[in-house]
Amino acid sequence: MVERTLTITNRAGIHARPAAAIVKTAGRFRSKLTFIKDTMIVDGKSIMGIITLGAPYGTKLTMRTEGPDEEALADAIQRLFEHHFEE
Repeated sequence: MVERTLTITNRAGIHARPAAAIVKTAGRFRSKLTFIKDTMIVDGKSIMGIITLGAPYGTKLTMRTEGPDEEALADAIQRLFEHHFEE
């Protein structure tokens, strides 16, 4: 299992477009992706799950990946966050 803390740095936070980018990227991997915010745990391969996090600018999320390509998945998702979801 890989666990990392990610910070949302794009001004609009996570809305439909970033959520779709996360799901599209995660779909290329076999590993499980989970996001945790406070006590809320959501499936990182679910657009609705990600949107329900209600994660505005500056929010810190814990990302967990688990599976055969967990490190590559974690790296890909971290890059999305670092590049503001390509917005």
